[in-house]
This record gives sequence, C-alpha cells and structure tokens, in this order.
Amino acid sequence: MTTKADNGTQPLSGDCDLHTHTQASDGMQPPAENVRLAREKGLAAVAITDHDTVAGIAEALEAGRTYGITVVPGVEISTRAGGKDIHVLGYYIDPDDPLLRSRLADLRNTRNQRNEAILAKLRALGIEITLPRVIAGLGRELKPDESVGRPHIADELVRLGAAKDMRDAFDRYLAEGAAAFVSPPRITPEEAAKWINEAGGAAVLAHPGLYGDDGLVRDIVQRSGLAGMEVYHSDHGPAEEERYLAMAKEFGLAVTGGSDFHGARQGVVFHGELGSRTVTVEVLSVLRASLGNRNKE
Repeated sequence: MTTKADNGTQPLSGDCDLHTHTQASDGMQPPAENVRLAREKGLAAVAITDHDTVAGIAEALEAGRTYGITVVPGVEISTRAGGKDIHVLGYYIDPDDPLLRSRLADLRNTRNQRNEAILAKLRALGIEITLPRVIAGLGRELKPDESVGRPHIADELVRLGAAKDMRDAFDRYLAEGAAAFVSPPRITPEEAAKWINEAGGAAVLAHPGLYGDDGLVRDIVQRSGLAGMEVYHSDHGPAEEERYLAMAKEFGLAVTGGSDFHGARQGVVFHGELGSRTVTVEVLSVLRASLGNRNKE
C-alpha cells in the first residue's frame, strides 16, 4: 500500500521508525541528523517525538525536504496513572497550535521542578550536582522550548564519577524506586490523549511493556480515546509483541512501532538504534484516517 509523502509528491512505501528523540529533549543528535540517519538506514519515514516539546519539528521537516524522506511531526507526553509514569505519543499534531504549546510549556515547568527535586536528593546523598552543571554538560546552549531530562542528569553523574554509565546512574539513583527518584503530579493519559486530539493529532500509548501491569494498560486503553498502541519497541521482546498485538487488535487500535532512539551515551545506544524497530508506512494511513474520523465527530 502507498500513501502520499508529507514532504513531497512521490508515493510513499517502505518502513518507518515512529519513535525517536533529538536534542530538543533528551536525545543526543540535532533533529536534522535523525532525519539524515533515517535516510541512511533506508527508511521511508521517521517521527520526531521529543518529550513534552515540539521544538525539534521545524528543523526535522526542513531536513525531510532536503533528504527526500517523510517526517511525521510528533510528541511524547509525560503522564501518570496507577502509580506509574505513562507516556503517550502524539502523531500529526500541529506543532504551531498555541494551546498545545502552552500546555507543553506547563509540563516542562513540572519537569524542571522534578529535576530540581532530584538534584536536591542527590546532594543529600553527598553528590555535588547542580542544574547549571547539568546544562553545561550539554556542551551547547539550551534553546527555547528544549527540555532537560533524567538522561542529562545521568550524564553528569557519570562525569562526576558517581556512576559508571547511564544504566548504572538510573539503577542507583534515577529509575523508579531508586535513591533519588522523584515523580511529580502529572496529567492523566486521558488528558494527554485529549490534548493530542485537540491539536489535530492521533494519540498512541507508548511502550506498554515497560509498565509491568497489563491490567493498567487495558484500563488506560479503555478510558483514553487512543488511536493506537506501540506494539514494537526496542524494550519489547517477542512475548510482549505478541501480547500487545493481540490487545491492539482486540480494541481496534493502530499497531505502531519505533526504536525510541536517543543516540549514544558513553558509547552505548540508549533503547535502540534508529530503524531497529519499524512498521510499514501503511500505519501512517491508518493514523491519518483516525484524524479524519475524529474531525467528523
């Protein structure tokens, strides 16, 4: 099946990676580099889905025109449900929608407060770490609407010698249940899906296998007005893929997938290489059809 490309007029066929991060949030590469790499990997399309920001989309769209590859504008929104951090992906959102941008700014403010609380806990553990040092570790200026996340804090912990690598930093300090973990009040997955829909997009539940609670996943799906589920993800094994494929079919959801690419830290690629988890571009047609259905409601 083919669809019309977003950045040109050529019919689109092939595979797409629908989950990648850039320097606009906690990825290591500029948005244009993700697009170039997707082209190098032979993909037909790539989505830019930074955490709580759309700051990287304009650059990625321009790179898509340069490299002749379709760029799907997206976002990954941080939510909380059932005592767990839940992520909701939004595809084909309007990155210039003023209400969405305002709402995402509020989420980044919550993220900043979370970061300060994490750093306070780390200092109480005897680790001399501050937000200016974390930002300085980026090696560049933080651009407007870009966000600082736990991977940036992990990088500084490694530089300080408080952790061996990113995985060690998360296991000891930053992951849920670890010594410096902080989970601030967040919106619900239902609210995130509503925001995405109101910005013209399609909402998809990210990496359900990471939540360790299929009962919660089912509850979220039933309550949140989702268009899809991320069945294929770098941290899903065959059993998870089979389970969530069945669940997506049960609820009539689009089946999406992506690497959750962040780039390499300390020589290790976090989650997976760009293009290591893909779906066919037919999924883009399914997501677009869900936009049309909502617009008719």
